[in-house]
Amino acid sequence: MKHWAILSIGTNSTRVLLADMEPEIPRIETSRSIGTRIGEGLRESGSLGEEPMMRTLEAIRDHMRAVRGHYVRLYAIATSALRRADNGALFRETVHDTIGVPVQVLSGDEEAAASYRGAITAFGAGRHDEVGVIDTGGGSTEYAIGSTHEPERTISCEIGAVRLTEAVPQLSGREGIVDLDTIARAKELARAALEPLLDFRHVERLALVGGSATTAVQVVRERKTKMDRAELTRVDLQRALVRLCGMTYKQRRDVVGMKPHRADILPAGIIVLETALEMLGHDRATATTADLLLGYLLQQRDRHPIRARILPR
Repeated sequence: MKHWAILSIGTNSTRVLLADMEPEIPRIETSRSIGTRIGEGLRESGSLGEEPMMRTLEAIRDHMRAVRGHYVRLYAIATSALRRADNGALFRETVHDTIGVPVQVLSGDEEAAASYRGAITAFGAGRHDEVGVIDTGGGSTEYAIGSTHEPERTISCEIGAVRLTEAVPQLSGREGIVDLDTIARAKELARAALEPLLDFRHVERLALVGGSATTAVQVVRERKTKMDRAELTRVDLQRALVRLCGMTYKQRRDVVGMKPHRADILPAGIIVLETALEMLGHDRATATTADLLLGYLLQQRDRHPIRARILPR
């Protein structure tokens, strides 16, 4: 077996994926996520905070202990927070020293393309219809469309679950339940940031990836364990939003299916997802765990087949 691993530093979570890359659709062996919120307080520009960086480094060490010795290739990527931070390069050097490989900061278009490459596997190897993939993260939301392994068009919008919550702090529930005026204001911000989606043509099917989508599925289905694939409708999202906004932050943490580190930002993530669906003219989509990390590994396999030289551990 040829196991590859990938470490991802996102705005809200630090993750690792270990997969057997020999099958056409890779077999996932390990998938771990720790809420580290390195983008905390970053806003539109500025620096990564000392505490978020320390949390993230500890999570990286924890992830590496879990997969070390099980892979023949290791990749590391970062997304929105490290794209924006003025001290991102220094932090990447620290991570490089810790894990032994460089961290590639993906552009928004690169992130969209990798998420698309991963998500289309949820529809099977023989699909020929046109698919759109929405990836809502902590700091940005990507969209890509296509009918082959490579997307035809991509976009990255500067809105995500963490950034929208920081822009509308009442969404977090830390000040109590969320009123309708607050929800309306958050939707206006989401719609403005997602306006480029209106320029995309209609596609046959949509896939949703990212922690907001997969956690929303768990909350809607009242499932504690992650589902690899599930249908999610706008009505599902609207009902979940009303339910969560009627709770305080502490009450949300006890909701079945909720990841505690997402209790404050999930309403914002749902608002972004539901707004994107509305703007794209879809009432439902397929939420899948086949996301950015798997997609990046598949892109690397496309470019560097397994028979090619392997990297040292």
